[in-house]
Amino acid sequence: MDLTVLRKGAVLLAAMLFAGCTTVQPLPEPVDDEPVVVITEPSPVPAKPPAPVKPPAPPPLPTVAIVLTNSQPAYADVARELTEHFDNYAIYNLGEDSRPPVTILGLINDENPTAVIAIGLRAAQSSVAMSKQPVVFSQVFNYEHHKLLQENSRGVAALPPLDAQIASWKEVDPAISRIGVIVGEGHDALIAEAEVAAQRHGVELIVQVTRSDQETLYFFRRMIRDIDGFWLFPDNRILSSRVLQQMLDDANRQRVPVNVPSESLLSLGAMISMTSQASDIANTIVKVVRLIQAGKFDRIPPITQLSEIRVITNSTSPVVQR
Repeated sequence: MDLTVLRKGAVLLAAMLFAGCTTVQPLPEPVDDEPVVVITEPSPVPAKPPAPVKPPAPPPLPTVAIVLTNSQPAYADVARELTEHFDNYAIYNLGEDSRPPVTILGLINDENPTAVIAIGLRAAQSSVAMSKQPVVFSQVFNYEHHKLLQENSRGVAALPPLDAQIASWKEVDPAISRIGVIVGEGHDALIAEAEVAAQRHGVELIVQVTRSDQETLYFFRRMIRDIDGFWLFPDNRILSSRVLQQMLDDANRQRVPVNVPSESLLSLGAMISMTSQASDIANTIVKVVRLIQAGKFDRIPPITQLSEIRVITNSTSPVVQR
């Protein structure tokens, strides 16, 4: 064979081998990194507070009969306040009506109100004795003496809270430390309440029980030497206008302040008056009537306490500056 042909074949074979060896294989498509999946818990949505549940509106107040002893402001003011609460009521004034109480109570029984509201002693006595409906009485201090608490009757306190009275007195006169009290018989619960209040406020209470106005004056004149304040309660069984004026005159001479239950006594020389509020008396009566309306008469205390007090000082009294 021709040597030239062999060389050409060898060269061609080498070229083919070289070309095969240098052929670049296609690269694989790039693969992206797998995505990192982050699961985020949703932020807790604050729960809405439950809507406040409104208490059901109380039912309309029932029909009542309001019986007044007379038209004096202490009674008339309470009656006027009551008319702001009740839509259905009738007012009977024993001091102005020419008919006797038995006739008036007969009419009330025929009308059959849910309750009878008696204001003052005469109204309370007549209502408790003759009413066929539950009776709520107020503005009566000697209710025990007159046996006004019966199966069909409940009362509202005649005085503002005794604890509040002593607290107010101490605020007006921080130096007061020994207080005298004179009351008639039958007020054991009142005395006990006054003694508890006095102890709470660091006051010593000197108490005397009497049976007549002259006995009251006698013990007052003995007591006044040892006290720095006198607490007058509205017990008309042991007080008369004459004796009351003598007591106030003696107190002013001895420079002993007197706390009285009526603003009208400030003009007679008393140092401070602590009285109830007509609006508070009316509000308290309404609470009692609602319990009667709900059939809960047995849950009503014999005497429901008041919650407010009106305090007035006598700037013209010489004992204010002691």
